[in-house]
Amino acid sequence: MRPELLFFLAGYFVALLVVGLKFSRRMSGLEDFFLASRSLPASLVFLSLTAAWFGATSIIVTTDEAFRVGVSAFWLVGVPAVATVLLLAFFLAGPIRRLDVQTLPGLVEARYGKAVRHAASVLILWYMIVLASSQMVALGQFLRPFLGLPYVWSLGLGTAVVLVYLLSGGLFSVVATDVLQCFLLMAGMAGLAVYVACSSSVQAVAVAAQQAGNTGYFHFFQDGQRNALIALSFLLAWTISPIAWQRIQAARSIKKARQGLLAAAGAFIVLYGLVVFIGMRSLPLLSSRGLSHPLISEIIASKAGILGGGFLFVAVVAAILSTMDTAINTGALTLTRDIYYEISPPARVNSRSAVRAGRLATVLVALLAFGIATRLQSILQTLGLASEILAEGLFVPGMAMFVFKKKRPLAGALSLVLGGGFALLSFFSALKILPISLPAWPFSVPYGVALSIFGFALGYLIDHLSLYQFNKT
Repeated sequence: MRPELLFFLAGYFVALLVVGLKFSRRMSGLEDFFLASRSLPASLVFLSLTAAWFGATSIIVTTDEAFRVGVSAFWLVGVPAVATVLLLAFFLAGPIRRLDVQTLPGLVEARYGKAVRHAASVLILWYMIVLASSQMVALGQFLRPFLGLPYVWSLGLGTAVVLVYLLSGGLFSVVATDVLQCFLLMAGMAGLAVYVACSSSVQAVAVAAQQAGNTGYFHFFQDGQRNALIALSFLLAWTISPIAWQRIQAARSIKKARQGLLAAAGAFIVLYGLVVFIGMRSLPLLSSRGLSHPLISEIIASKAGILGGGFLFVAVVAAILSTMDTAINTGALTLTRDIYYEISPPARVNSRSAVRAGRLATVLVALLAFGIATRLQSILQTLGLASEILAEGLFVPGMAMFVFKKKRPLAGALSLVLGGGFALLSFFSALKILPISLPAWPFSVPYGVALSIFGFALGYLIDHLSLYQFNKT
């Protein structure tokens, strides 16, 4: 146990609670609680989205991957993150911001009908819960060796802190704490990059890679098939992800949303470049001893001093919590508006009861994510399974909504059922709940996407023929 790190963690948690509670506002309804009254400037869209997407995989997994395989680790999260925000900024921000609905399932209903809306809502909720659980897995694994706490206690500690400020101010508190966390993780990564740059050289990295037998350490396209499939899975999922859509809809205008997205793209290039740089330049420092914990943990424990280690420790926790709080908040939005109010619509919704329902949904989403995190303890696998849900189940019918304006209920239904059903089977296979053998993620992604495309094409053809016969008679 490192007691000085417990001191840093306690101070950071206090700062989070102070910021989250200070910037929380009295909620007058669900639009306040989940969309921040649609008042975010470009700067807050940029900082909030950057913090929300730069999470555990970005730091812990990517640095380990860069340490092990080299520059091609940028494909893991960097390539899909940059590609996604550019796609959203140039092609989808306008259509999303002009939507007459608050949530993605509302648009699904307009294009495919209420039954498909319900199925899409369940997929989105499932994705958000698994995404939140991936960050909980990272938090538990990261805190355990430093604090000497059991894995489950580490999960519970971080989840409890997040819930306090989430329940007080909804998206207002998420954005406020994300600003703090974004600056912390940026400063932490920049400081660590300077440290490893001064402690090793490119020549030393090349020698260490050669000694390890890694001839493709400086090849960007090394292990291209796996990296391309991982990038594809994340790109498809994040493009249709309600996290980005929520930020776009919460912006003051389309222009502010685009500005925030473009700024996030630039930040991702820098941040993921720093992460890969840190992993590679650490090879001469730690290759001789081997890694018993993630690279970042090893640097904190053995290379950084008390002050530097404490700051880096807090920066990693900030990256994890900034993604966790976003996933819980967005999942609660789906559970409240698109599931609870659709199944049991109240005769009259007042602001107090709506916010109460939102807070209850926040707690429920956090508890479900907590339960999954106790079963799945691989960060990348959990995040991959989360992305598979949206990539295979919702991307194809989601993008088709911007192309086809007429209702095509069977096309949406078959696409979602076939693609989402395959993702569900992959999820249960990974958890060993079902005795079936499917390709492991990311090699399962092409099969699920192909099924989704086939389902949409078949349903579209049947819808078209049915409409033709109806008009003919």
